[in-house]
Amino acid sequence: MNSPAAQVVRLLTVKGQTLAVAESLTGGLVAAEITAAPGASQAFRGSVTAYATELKHELLGVDATLLSQRGAVDPQVAAEMAAGVRKALGADWGIATTGVAGPEPQDGKPVGTVFVAVDGPSADASGAAGGGKVTALRLNGDRAEIRMESVRSVLALLLEELAGEQTGNERTQDTERNGGF
Repeated sequence: MNSPAAQVVRLLTVKGQTLAVAESLTGGLVAAEITAAPGASQAFRGSVTAYATELKHELLGVDATLLSQRGAVDPQVAAEMAAGVRKALGADWGIATTGVAGPEPQDGKPVGTVFVAVDGPSADASGAAGGGKVTALRLNGDRAEIRMESVRSVLALLLEELAGEQTGNERTQDTERNGGF
């Protein structure tokens, strides 16, 4: 099994780090994908499915003014969801999904508008709280396709960040462990 979720679990385990997930449009699919990977219990802390807008504020600490002014489908909301779940569940990394899966537009945003975010230890190396990376997506397809592509995209974003965090020594050890040179 070499799925993106399995790669995430492997990298987190190698680094001794943990992950928490905040989901909206994906409704638990990211957490399901991660927990399907062998060894997930070593790295996965848990998830919050904050489907209702007010739960993004109440459970994840997303700014209420931001939500009322811009709605739930916004890059800053995604960033605050990732940072909020990381803090709430005590994880090294937080990832988040928010967007419009359809069939109707939401908050003036067209179907297929999605934001995925990652928040991790590199973001607060300076001592600042929060931060991270957000990717804006414009996805095509039906509701199921948009949701599954959102899962793939947030895992790919996390993989990029995890790979960027590895030192040369960790990469060497990881390659040797997997039969490389």
